[in-house]
Amino acid sequence: MNAEANRPYRLYGGPGSGATPVHAALTLIGAPVEAIDVAPWESEAERNKLLPVNAMRQVPVLELPSGELMTESAAILIWLGDRHPEAGLAPSVDDPRRTQYLRWMSFIPAAIYSMFWVRDEPSRLAADARAEAVIKERTAERIAECWRIMDAQMPRGTPYLLGAHIGMLDLYVTVVSRWTPRRVRFYREAPRMAEVVRRVDADPRLADFWAARFPFDEHWESQGP
Repeated sequence: MNAEANRPYRLYGGPGSGATPVHAALTLIGAPVEAIDVAPWESEAERNKLLPVNAMRQVPVLELPSGELMTESAAILIWLGDRHPEAGLAPSVDDPRRTQYLRWMSFIPAAIYSMFWVRDEPSRLAADARAEAVIKERTAERIAECWRIMDAQMPRGTPYLLGAHIGMLDLYVTVVSRWTPRRVRFYREAPRMAEVVRRVDADPRLADFWAARFPFDEHWESQGP
């Protein structure tokens, strides 16, 4: 028997972080995963814990059963979808939905997720507290605008973003939409996608996962910066 078959995936990233959609995908796939909690947004010490696996000191990092390392959430999700076609979480290469799948899986990290490198520590770019406040406000507006643009181009008439079944794009949007400017704003800007993320929130296969890794605490849709 191939020894790799018995090895779990090893996933670096704290609860609610960019590792969360990857962990959700692995949950639906049914693959064993060892979660290693690291919160690089909290301190230099936390960031430095990632140096052995990612020179950028960012999460997520996925160690494959082979020992190979992957970074970048979209790349990991796309790879997992292709590696585990039996889970039905991604359109195949010859599926007509593949074009838009790749487009939007790239759009989220390029246009939205990238804003959080600035938001986590505005002092990286801001000269003073006043400038930090401006960055916080303008990045929140930019994120909301991107959700609005994406929502306007999503197909209508299907329970999930690309069809009848839950997929990687649904998981990605569900998690990232919980970050700033939070779900209440997201629901307003992206009504089509709002229906989908609520459906993913309520998926019984993910109930235990959400409770453990990204719980729906009181006021979770609107709390936070």
